[in-house]
Amino acid sequence: MALLLAKGYRVVARRFRAGVGEIDIVARRGNDLVFVEVKARERLDDAAEAVTARQQRRIIAAAEAWLAANPDDMTRNIRFDAILVAPRRWPRHILAAFETSM
Repeated sequence: MALLLAKGYRVVARRFRAGVGEIDIVARRGNDLVFVEVKARERLDDAAEAVTARQQRRIIAAAEAWLAANPDDMTRNIRFDAILVAPRRWPRHILAAFETSM
């Protein structure tokens, strides 16, 4: 989360849970609304591979629940990012880690 704050994001929710899925971090910066998945593994590449298609669908479903509960956010630019974490490595922030038709 400190990485996002240092980049000028404002974290508005952590561990947002909906019946269909969970979002680790919801953040805003300017007109962007960013749903962030955080993955920690022994290697950064392993963390990247851990964001599976099934998990992406659950994150998207949870994002739809967020937007239903926060309709003012529907006018923002929506993006799905990932933050990859591994021991003894700087976290890697992947912008637009996956796409959706939202």
